Amino acid sequence: MAKGISKEQLLNWYHQMVLIREFEDRCDHLYFVDKKITGVYLHLYSGHEATGVGALATLGPQDHVITAYRDHGIAIARGVDPKPLMAEMMGKRTGVSGGKGGSMHLASREHNFWGGYAIVGGHLPLATGIALEAQYNETGAVVISFIGDGATNNGYFHEAVNMAGAWKLPVVWIIENNFVAMGTRVEDSTAQTELHKRAIAYGIKDMGRINGQDVIEVYETVKEAVEYARTNGSVLIESLTYRYKGHGVSDKTYSERFADELRDYQENRDPITLLANRLKKEYKNIEPELEKIRAEAVKIVDESVEFALNSPDPTYEDLIAHIYVEE
Repeated sequence: MAKGISKEQLLNWYHQMVLIREFEDRCDHLYFVDKKITGVYLHLYSGHEATGVGALATLGPQDHVITAYRDHGIAIARGVDPKPLMAEMMGKRTGVSGGKGGSMHLASREHNFWGGYAIVGGHLPLATGIALEAQYNETGAVVISFIGDGATNNGYFHEAVNMAGAWKLPVVWIIENNFVAMGTRVEDSTAQTELHKRAIAYGIKDMGRINGQDVIEVYETVKEAVEYARTNGSVLIESLTYRYKGHGVSDKTYSERFADELRDYQENRDPITLLANRLKKEYKNIEPELEKIRAEAVKIVDESVEFALNSPDPTYEDLIAHIYVEE
């Protein structure tokens, strides 16, 4: 097993990944079957778990995290309670954003988790701004900003990373390359398909590609990147991962279009299974512990659903609150 990583830490990562998967599977059911989650979009993190969990395990409470609309798993990995997360999914008053943000706008000031943004690439300049504040006030904080592969062709990406490079801001940019930006393969939309090489254009450290299905590899690489970024400036990492669902709920043919590839990832490269197999190989008779963790994850999600269902809807007063700054 990897040097310096304890059994307790590995089991904690396993717990987080199983919890994220269970949360996402339940959201999928609540949307399509129970109709308790509504709206046009729902972007699930299933299949990406090792990237989010491994990356955020490197951060301290003073550090910052920001991501795009596939944000449920990132929020859980950052330590946000699943109960207000699920309440937000259902548009309830007890949600992390008061029921006014929904699936794509999860955030928690307490955890320095700043969202959850629906505009492709729209969060990237904000990551640069958060890092500028950390540098200016000498807080020592680092920002991890997750980026979808498709967003790397967006102007926001180039502007934000360029500025972070010019000012040597403490950002670890993590591209979650799941090979299909919405519905288009990377090789069909991007001239340079090795996305990490974009670091060269902006003078920031290129840490290459990593196996985003291996939580240990993600952790070790991002840990090095975070240590570098605290004092030397921005870093770019490309994490090769895979999503198990379509881009969003409107993508109804994803599982058919990529059936063979999807099956290969689920059967041979699933991040939860990979970690479970490593734990079984390293520690004898660990299966009961893994079963207990899986049962606990189901219980936590059950409780989050119950909490959300029993929570009140926002009121008119909630609707008009937080529009103007109160003196």
